[in-house]
Amino acid sequence: MADANPVAGKAIEPRPGHESEGKPAALIAWGLYILSLPSANLLVIVGLIVAYAGRGGATGLARAHIEAQIGLFWSVFWWTILLWIGIAICGISFFAAPVTGIVLVPLALLLGLALFFLTVWFTIKSIIGLIRLFDDKAP
Repeated sequence: MADANPVAGKAIEPRPGHESEGKPAALIAWGLYILSLPSANLLVIVGLIVAYAGRGGATGLARAHIEAQIGLFWSVFWWTILLWIGIAICGISFFAAPVTGIVLVPLALLLGLALFFLTVWFTIKSIIGLIRLFDDKAP
């Protein structure tokens, strides 16, 4: 089965290999992503390293899961950075100009709530990814 994206007029052929190559790495990465919540997000870094290490040898469904894991990490990472910057701006403005900064306190609370929901979404998405990998379905 060839990829639909041609390169220099030729279709890219998938690498030969068994469909389950890379599945252990995908399972480990999903598991570490799920365990990142009780580990203060330290295990998510280990899961990302496992995903990057397993990506080279993964084929088929396992490759799709590993690509989804890497994409999930980076999207959540940048949203987390953005939310923390917003919270920091609200905090700095509160101490720099208390009169106008007090208006930003509810915004800081909303950003903190968004950070909480982002963490919950990441964990739920990881659980669903693990279940879909066990069922041999795409992420």
